[in-house]
Amino acid sequence: MRALKAAPGNGLLVCGVRFAQALAELGLIDEYELVVHPRLVGHGPTLFAGMTRMVDLKLVGREEFSSGAVAMRYEVRR
Repeated sequence: MRALKAAPGNGLLVCGVRFAQALAELGLIDEYELVVHPRLVGHGPTLFAGMTRMVDLKLVGREEFSSGAVAMRYEVRR
């Protein structure tokens, strides 16, 4: 992953709770984009449950959709 991150290009898009959590634990994520949908469910994976360190984020972008979903883009504060 470190070699992929260092390679030229526009970055990598990562989906999935466990993979993203592993990358976050290693400090390999520079930016997060989280999309919140206006629907609640009582089951499923909890986002970043079990993280062993805190990651400070800075909001750098926000977009609202007609469905009521909101996409928020954050950069990691280093």
